[in-house]
Amino acid sequence: MKPSLSMAEQAYNAIKRDILTCELEPGAQVAQSQLMERYQLGTTPIREALKRLEQEGYVSSIPRLGFIISPMTISDVHDLYELRIMLEQQAIRLAVLRATDEQIKQLQQKADFTYRYKDLQSYQEFLAHNTDFHQTLALASGNRKLAAAVAQALEEMARIFHLGLEVRDSAEEMRHEHQTLVKALMDRDASLAQQLMNDQILRSQQRVMDMLNQHMKNRSINELPILKTNSN
Repeated sequence: MKPSLSMAEQAYNAIKRDILTCELEPGAQVAQSQLMERYQLGTTPIREALKRLEQEGYVSSIPRLGFIISPMTISDVHDLYELRIMLEQQAIRLAVLRATDEQIKQLQQKADFTYRYKDLQSYQEFLAHNTDFHQTLALASGNRKLAAAVAQALEEMARIFHLGLEVRDSAEEMRHEHQTLVKALMDRDASLAQQLMNDQILRSQQRVMDMLNQHMKNRSINELPILKTNSN
């Protein structure tokens, strides 16, 4: 029987989930009392959760005003996708060379997942499967430090991924992308695997940028709840 989570851990998990899924929008100002009411938890667990989230960079405290959900910039989006390309191209190159047949079989099983468009719960399940797939692939590289870096990058990109899923229904396209990656692994084709990974990440980035461009058609960038400008 699993031990029950502490109230602080429950608060941390709930707030972080809502930040990563953009239920708590980037750049939004929130008061501790609002979060207490939202999650039906007391002062101490909410305060401890916010302290932990601030250490991780998800919120910033504003004296006498509460907290700001950390915003994202266009530069953040580009930087994270650039980092992901560097990490995951190297991970899949090594996986082609080092992955066991059992690991490839496991990846083949994990590649068959999708989501329902405009269904938030389905998005969460899809992104959990997506993270699991890419982490498993990175671990197949045989380099645990590289796999840990991939996992960290994917977590930082969770909010960005939610934006990409909203722009259009790409469920079958993404399922095909993952299955094609595994096929290249099975064929031990490092060049093709790296190219497929590069193309997949660039398409993901384009989906996110399309979503941001939709917002910017009707608002100035300073008014976007999703973004902030790079200057103060």
